[in-house]
Amino acid sequence: MADALLRIGEVAARTELSLRSLRHWEEVGLLRPSGRTEGGFRLYTEDDVERILVVRRMKPLGYTLEEMSVVMRDIEALGAGVGGDERAAALARLDALRADAADRRARLERQLGMADEFLSILDAQPSG
Repeated sequence: MADALLRIGEVAARTELSLRSLRHWEEVGLLRPSGRTEGGFRLYTEDDVERILVVRRMKPLGYTLEEMSVVMRDIEALGAGVGGDERAAALARLDALRADAADRRARLERQLGMADEFLSILDAQPSG
């Protein structure tokens, strides 16, 4: 099992996030490492890395830390097999988020199109 644990630097490199971001997300309760060494170094599992990547993918869409936290709790609850009203509420929130994420993605795609048009205008100008 010890071979499967990663230190924060390895996780930062794999997720293309800064150590500062990972530490901050832990401080605000968004994410948490699975353990620590005797010396206090954070240790992460592959599942931790996958959760971090979910958050990283939400970040460019402009979600707040609180919104990301709710999503992570819902995903963890569903993964843990919650049932009844709690499951229904988590599924409803994730369905609403899916629609919102699609809208945010479409907005980004329009912005990317405008950026491409702007670059085309610049490319058409004489260069020095």
